This record gives sequence, C-alpha cells and structure tokens, in this order.
Amino acid sequence: MGTIADFVAQHINDDTSKLLLNAGKWPEVDMELAVNCIESRRKLRGKLNEWYMNPDLIFPVKLSAEQCSSSATGKYKAELAQRIITETSADGFDGTWRIADLTGGLGADSWFFSQFASEVLYNEMNTVLCNATEHNFNILNASNIIVSNHAVVPSESINGTDGQYHASPGYILQNFKPDMIYMDPARRGEGGKKVFLIEECSPDILSMKEELLSICRHLLVKLSPMADISMVCSRIGNCCREVHVTATGGECKELLIWIDREWDSEYTITAAELPSDYPASPPATFRFSPSEEKAGRAVLAEKSDAIYIFEPGKALMKAGAFNLISERFSLKKLGKSTHYYMIGAETESRIVQNLSGLGKLYEIADCRQLDKRSIREVGKNYPEAEVTARNIPMDTDTLRKRLGVRSGNGIHVFGLRSDLEGNLLITAKRSQVTGFPDDQKES
Repeated sequence: MGTIADFVAQHINDDTSKLLLNAGKWPEVDMELAVNCIESRRKLRGKLNEWYMNPDLIFPVKLSAEQCSSSATGKYKAELAQRIITETSADGFDGTWRIADLTGGLGADSWFFSQFASEVLYNEMNTVLCNATEHNFNILNASNIIVSNHAVVPSESINGTDGQYHASPGYILQNFKPDMIYMDPARRGEGGKKVFLIEECSPDILSMKEELLSICRHLLVKLSPMADISMVCSRIGNCCREVHVTATGGECKELLIWIDREWDSEYTITAAELPSDYPASPPATFRFSPSEEKAGRAVLAEKSDAIYIFEPGKALMKAGAFNLISERFSLKKLGKSTHYYMIGAETESRIVQNLSGLGKLYEIADCRQLDKRSIREVGKNYPEAEVTARNIPMDTDTLRKRLGVRSGNGIHVFGLRSDLEGNLLITAKRSQVTGFPDDQKES
C-alpha cells in the first residue's frame, strides 16, 4: 500500500478528474483506488481527523467516507452502548462486553466501539471495502475487532442455506454471542435515491427485529436525522426504549434508537448537543417522554417584559420538546408554530443552568411590529446583520433583501410571528451570559 499512500499524500489537493484522465503517467498506481482515497480523505478532514491524519489508511469507497460517523457522534454512541450494557447488567458485571456491528461500512463505529468494548465483530457486505477496513484496523492496532464479510438478510430469505456472502444474523453471530447488536442500514434505494422510512433502508430492520432480539437483548440502530421519530418508534413497537438525537457544529447528525427486548413501556427522547471538544466537555442534553411533551402547556410571550430571545439548537428542534421547555423553565413561547422563546431577567439563572449548550441566547436590542417603516429603520440602523424569518409572509432571503443588510457585525434580525403580538421584527446580539458563548455555532 506504500505506493498508494505516497501518491495520495503527494496529490491530496489535485483535481481528481485530471488525475483520472492522466492515469497513464503513473502506470504503477491503481488510479481509481487512489482517487477514491483522495476524495474520501477530503470528506474525513475535520470530521474524523484521527483517520485523516493517518497516511497509511485506505478508503476505496467514497460514499462510505461521506456516510461514516464523525469523531463526536462515534464517541457518543460508543459511550451510550457502554452505559446501556452497564446499567442493564446483573450484579457482578465485570465490565467486559461484546458488540456486533452488522453493517460495518468504513468501520468508524466499530473502531469507536472497540475503545470501550472487550470485543467487536465488524461485518460488511462489500468485499473490497471489508478488506480495506481490515487493513485499516491492523494499521490502527485495533486487535479486538473480528472481521466478517456477509450481506445480512433474514434467515427465512436464504431458503435454508447460507451463501458465500448472504447470511442470516444467526449464522454471522453463531460463535460471537454479543451483548448488543448495532446496525446502520443504508439509506439509499434504487438508483442511489435517498430513503427515510425505516422499512425502505437496507437491511430492513423491521423484517429481522425478532430474529435479532432472539440473539441478544439490546439492539442499537442509527437512522437519518430526517426520519420521523414518532413513526419510527410506532413501527418498532413498545420495545423501543430510548431515542437519542445528536447534533454538532450547528447540524443535526443522526438518530440513535435503543431497542430493548425486555422493555414494554413508553420511550424517552434525549436531545444531545455535542461540543467541539467532546468528550473532554460533556454534551448538553434534554430528556423527556412524548407524553410529557403532549401534556406540556407553553406560556405565550408578550414582548414588553423580555430581555432575551432563545433559539433552540438543532437537536432540540428535531426532538420536538417545544411546549415542555417553556413549561419547565418558564420560557415564553412566541407562537404555537414559532419555536422561539422570550426570557425575562427573573429566569436568567434557570436558563443558564438548564439550557446552556442547547441553543443560542440573544440579548434583545429592539423589538417592534413588522411593517415597511420598521424594516426601513432597522436596515438603516444595522447595515450588517444576520437575518432569520419564521412564520411571517416572507422568507429569510426576502427579508434580508428588504432590510438591505449584509452579513456580519454580530447583530441578528429576526422576523417572527407572535400569536399575541402579530408579526415582529426583533434586533438582537449574541448574549455574553456564561454558558452561551459566541462561538456556539461551531460547537
């Protein structure tokens, strides 16, 4: 692999289309592999730097690099798996546990699991990718990972025989005996089209759920952040125990579903914002049940007594705790469908204690009715500002154009619909309150 590694290092910033066109200049190099490695490394830069910085790792499938977990989300799910096994084990648990990753892909999740579990089984259906990942595990000294190369299918679809590459979970795991099975089903259908329903992913978790749970108690499933939480959990049934919504860098990353064979009750949802230095700093989390959110009653906001406005982060927004955070922390919600919250000075300490890291806090400089005059005056007073429009008769781009502002200066102008006050134009700046740093967007 030395030739590939050296070539990739020398041409990491080159135009890959030109490299393919001029492949004849380097007859000793597998150019398709080299280009895939170059483009994969570019996707891993800033996402999985532990691997990006290692020149000896090879990545033959670009899509796998695009879809693999980041350092933050990989560490989070590995810690979650360890917490689940530890908390549900009987007295006398000695800390050793096994996990099987049946949809291994690039191997990032298996590698993170290997740093917590005693033994990991990595299984991948693509032989080229599987071989490359086994090479990478050896380079990374991940000696507690067992490599398997099979496509996972329900046992009844094999017609009683195990093909060379198609195998049931029971066949793949017959000698491994995991404490947890992890699956990250492919979210692309025919022609590479993205799919979001759990039964449209491959492999179909629902079709083999009972088979998987007959092998071990715990199943951890990673799904797209676009998946509908209530729909997924309804299809899984009462054995769905926890849902984790992870976000980092201002973007919702993934849903993690813990399925427990021995659970027969309501599930909980945890919104988790992962800081840039996670796990050195803990995630900011908010946990609740769907019934709590359904019973929650939001208090509607009046602009007169507000000094702050709170914008929930991506994890909270996806989790859907819209009424509950208003009720629990005395936040006043702008409207039923406007998920922004007004805060008075009397609740500041509670906000910092309970919601720091879960969103952005702005100090209100000006709040007025949204009309032509207010747009003209605010645009004149703040020629540089970020702009957000929600539930008003114009989108963000239109409001920005009417204000005539350009990006910058730390000011944010919100056009928001209030159920009590009508359409509002709110000018604010990022708060300096401890726990809500200016650079939270990059967290």
